Amino acid sequence: MEKITNSLLSWATDIDAAVIDQAHRAARLPIVHDHVALMPDAHIGIGATVGSVIPTKAAIIPAAVGVDIGCGMAAIRTDLVSSQLPDDLAPLLREMERFIPAGVGAGHGPRQGERGRAEDGPGADAWFAANPLPSDHARALATKARTQFGSLGSGNHFAEVCLDEQERVWLFLHSGSRGIGNMLATRHIDTAKKLRHQLPHAVEDPALAWFVQGTPEFQEYIADMLWCQAYALANRDAMLAAFAKAFFRFVGSGRERERINCHHNFAALEQHGDEELWITRKGAISARSGQLGLIPGSMGTRSYVVRGLGNPLSWQSCSHGAGRRFSRTEAKRRYTVADLKAQMGDRTWLSSRADRLVDEIPSAYKDIDEVMAAQRDLVEVVHTLRQIVNYKGC
Repeated sequence: MEKITNSLLSWATDIDAAVIDQAHRAARLPIVHDHVALMPDAHIGIGATVGSVIPTKAAIIPAAVGVDIGCGMAAIRTDLVSSQLPDDLAPLLREMERFIPAGVGAGHGPRQGERGRAEDGPGADAWFAANPLPSDHARALATKARTQFGSLGSGNHFAEVCLDEQERVWLFLHSGSRGIGNMLATRHIDTAKKLRHQLPHAVEDPALAWFVQGTPEFQEYIADMLWCQAYALANRDAMLAAFAKAFFRFVGSGRERERINCHHNFAALEQHGDEELWITRKGAISARSGQLGLIPGSMGTRSYVVRGLGNPLSWQSCSHGAGRRFSRTEAKRRYTVADLKAQMGDRTWLSSRADRLVDEIPSAYKDIDEVMAAQRDLVEVVHTLRQIVNYKGC
């Protein structure tokens, strides 16, 4: 850990000046309590740095949570080992596409008698009944929310089959609150920007405008944000259930032994010492002492199951992944389809769509082993996973 200033601590070893400058803008906000913590995977974001933990007192910054509210990871440890898997895993990709829609705007279409999909059955209906949409603008998006429940999304969202160091099989996925999270977040971010001139302090970056606790705007945002976080958690659980059902049917056997589900774009009201604070983790996961978490690398590198050490300097947090080294545009400029295929090796993946996945090439991300080494005081590694099947929205 490096103390950059009294208000900014960093665990990053691969970081440039622009990221530090952006993090300083957040750390200088009058609503920030004590210091902002930068995780080892920190990189430039919109307004707030991706891979930052921002503690605020009686206020919340919508853009610091971001537009994919509740985005995170989920995993199932199965009772299977690699020797029990078929030699050819390519047909599994087709099964995954049937039951877990992926891609920009993708959701579940009309039902055609096909059961077992992530949005089917009483579970989804019961969840929506128990979690009514919190506001009029959220209720206007009810159809989108229901249609996209149990879908993956695009970009770096994925579902994978992985093996740990003991050759045990894991099902692993990354997704969030889909279209409704994006649209509600964008609405609140725009509102915060418009109202920033009413704040008692000047806002250096309009994207860091905040809502003050006790105002109607704060209450509306918190209600929508917490609902989207619950939706994202349930969305991942629904996909895991569909994924496991399809996977066990494909293999011919298997049961779930352990499940982990954690956010990495979220805010929560937490007690730290004598202070009650809104802890916003933008590209970071909660790492309380003993808490299990998931840290993915990239589609061609290792991922990790970790246990938190509860470090108070990081606000009991750790990194959410490897973090991008190059933007999507820069990755497409630097790398080719041939490069991607070479880096994916013998994994089973959507190689026929490689031209649409070049921006997700492993080389576009930081070294996950370097990231993990930099946060030995934040988490301990429980399992190291390597993927053998990768299914990604594109």
